[in-house]
Amino acid sequence: MELQKIKGSFSICKIASMEQIDFSRELFFIAKTHDEISLVCETAYVPQKSIAVENGWSALKILGILDFGLVGVVSKISNILANGGVSIFVVSTFNTDYILLKNENFDTGLELLIREGYIVSDGD
Repeated sequence: MELQKIKGSFSICKIASMEQIDFSRELFFIAKTHDEISLVCETAYVPQKSIAVENGWSALKILGILDFGLVGVVSKISNILANGGVSIFVVSTFNTDYILLKNENFDTGLELLIREGYIVSDGD
């Protein structure tokens, strides 16, 4: 399976309203529940009035369109990383999944995945 590095540094935020989001950005993720609004975005575009922010994340994209019938794709990646002491934050879209790792653990995470046969390419 091939993974692609996503350029840039990312932040995971808890925000008060959707109006705080810069919808012009190419890559961001929103989750809204009755308890909160979460935003994953480029660190440079974190809303100024965020309730909470966790900075310092790097991202990998699982390349290709993943069929909904596939089982264990994220589980396998998360187990490899967990066994190596690397925690992750996962975001899923209709087509694929994105794995975020803390910047300080990114190189270690890449080494663990490559050792297990994953191909990691640079982002555009």
